[in-house]
Amino acid sequence: MLSDTFLTQLLQAIPLASVIIGRGERILAANSLALGLLGQAIVGRHFITAIRHPAVLDAVDACLRDGQTRRTRHLTSQTGRDLTFEVTASAIDLDSDTGVMVCFEDVSPLEQASQIRRDFVANVSHELRTPLTALLGFIETLRGPAKNDPAAQARFLEIMQREAHRMERLVRDLLSLSRVESEERMRPTARIDVAALLGSVARALGPLAAENGSTFLRTGPEEGVMVAGDEDQLRQVFTNLIENAVKYGAKGGDIGIAIETFRESKGFGGPAVDIAITDQGPGIAQVHLPRLTERFYRVDSHRSREMGGTGLGLAIVKHIVTRHRGRLRIESEPGQGSRFTVSLPLG
Repeated sequence: MLSDTFLTQLLQAIPLASVIIGRGERILAANSLALGLLGQAIVGRHFITAIRHPAVLDAVDACLRDGQTRRTRHLTSQTGRDLTFEVTASAIDLDSDTGVMVCFEDVSPLEQASQIRRDFVANVSHELRTPLTALLGFIETLRGPAKNDPAAQARFLEIMQREAHRMERLVRDLLSLSRVESEERMRPTARIDVAALLGSVARALGPLAAENGSTFLRTGPEEGVMVAGDEDQLRQVFTNLIENAVKYGAKGGDIGIAIETFRESKGFGGPAVDIAITDQGPGIAQVHLPRLTERFYRVDSHRSREMGGTGLGLAIVKHIVTRHRGRLRIESEPGQGSRFTVSLPLG
């Protein structure tokens, strides 16, 4: 006769939360994963009092009745997280008795990935719908009421060009994000002078800053700060952060660009460099900070679109910094401006 101790030891070898239901429809054994999911005192109890989920109870009842394998889903939550389990109820022989083994496979990461994909498609569709609707409306107007109105045609064509550029920026950023994600696990090996690269980016964005009445205040070394990196991707990071500081900072306000090196960084366990971009803008409320690097997340959607933002810039920055084994810190308070710091290991 199979002892309950043996059944428990057997279940411990299964990498899924599993229970065995047998004599008198009671739980004969459960592994530690099942105890964590269903409760520490479920062994010996009737399975109805332990599982409680109607769909799973129906699957176990049906399996006990006809011996056919049943599959269903178990939805629950732990520590504020929604969890989804694929549940399989299979008949097993327990000496002269027939029992059921119930296994719970955690598919929450797959469900989360699926939800992210759905949200991504919905966001892209939403971002493209507005400029496409505008383009279609203006084309219809140009072919109709404004057919012989040169002034209206010039005005509408200018708006159409702006909307087309907006779609082009979105597609470009989507392709860039896809490329960065595909390379995220590939560590760059080229040695890059990040201080000289930062100076190059600042010079390229000088006209944009001048147009806004802003001045770049550079501190720290201007060359000789070497990191293992991808030059194009790091250029993209600094361009995005400095461009954001100019666009969303105070008009006429200074933009701080600071580089500081450390012989020993707690975060990296060795030498590192911090590149901080600071603006004097309106600042960002604390509630928004954890979500700033999410795709399409905007603090002020209308202003971002007016500035030509796609809502993907900081998501791209985050992935690039992660690929370089670095960290991105965002500090801001309403009325106090914002500070974006990229930390990279030296080498």
